[in-house]
Amino acid sequence: MNMPSGQNNSHVIPCIRNCCLDQQDICLGCFRHLDEILAWRVMSEAEQQACYTKMRQRKCAHLAKLSGGAV
Repeated sequence: MNMPSGQNNSHVIPCIRNCCLDQQDICLGCFRHLDEILAWRVMSEAEQQACYTKMRQRKCAHLAKLSGGAV
């Protein structure tokens, strides 16, 4: 999920092979929604960057929930 700025990520897939969907169809490995996983290869670079932002937000929210809000 850590993409150096300026690097072309069109060939990089954020999957970490720890796939497990939660009740909202969010993968608890990479934190992409199922729709984002399915569409990844046809997303523009801008769409992928927006997805990375959402993934980071989802991961932070998930970790905060696990730790009782203290991240």
